[in-house]
Amino acid sequence: MKPLNPKITDWRGKRVWIVGASTGIGEALARELAARSARQVLSARGVERLAALVADLQGAIALRLDASDSSAMQAAAQEAARLLGGLDVVIFNAGTYQPLRAWELTPENIRATLNLNVLGVMDGVAAVLPGMLVAGQGHLVIVGSVAGYRGLPKAAVYGASKAALINFAESIYMDLAPRGIGVSLVSPGFVATPLTAQNDFKMPALITAQQAAGEILKGLARGEFEIHFPKRFSRFLKMLQMLPNRLYFALVSRTAKP
Repeated sequence: MKPLNPKITDWRGKRVWIVGASTGIGEALARELAARSARQVLSARGVERLAALVADLQGAIALRLDASDSSAMQAAAQEAARLLGGLDVVIFNAGTYQPLRAWELTPENIRATLNLNVLGVMDGVAAVLPGMLVAGQGHLVIVGSVAGYRGLPKAAVYGASKAALINFAESIYMDLAPRGIGVSLVSPGFVATPLTAQNDFKMPALITAQQAAGEILKGLARGEFEIHFPKRFSRFLKMLQMLPNRLYFALVSRTAKP
């Protein structure tokens, strides 16, 4: 069966922009792609960590960016394309996570998550897409989460933000595939990063950021639309999607701490 996306197997000379590159999955991807001779612009809010990363990697350029700032995103997209002479692959990895119950919601913590996790990605796609359409090629990689599959305890805003990205990625895929632009949705399970370190529970099937980066690159090499991992966990959650609400709520609520 024909893959849903063009396969990316050779990264030599590929012009890659990673948004959210200073820690976690973004940093691990940057290191893996540098080893594969990609040319990269790496963006994040943390200037010191970003500078330290770029100093370690050949062919990488630092470009500071607060992805929740729409005007800054537009300017950064133009600069990244200028620095690399165009963009072949853009990876939208910037995101935030705060465990929240329904009674802990505030206008501030709602917008802090949605502005970065959802609007930052949509603004980024809007900023880079015109150049890709003119070139007739390019690949958008959107990092979501299995938390977007169904509602989960302590994920009142985070899960909703990732559910929005699933819908967004599916929608733009159908628009862009006929025009030669690839779209991949990455749905990780639990990955050991500074953000997941906030969790106060044992995270099932926890993997390292390096393992996550490897799974993403393997999925891109296979031309997959959704790259979900680790399979022993993500497939289980996909099965839970099919449960009736009454059974799903009862089953998942047992795992939540009061």
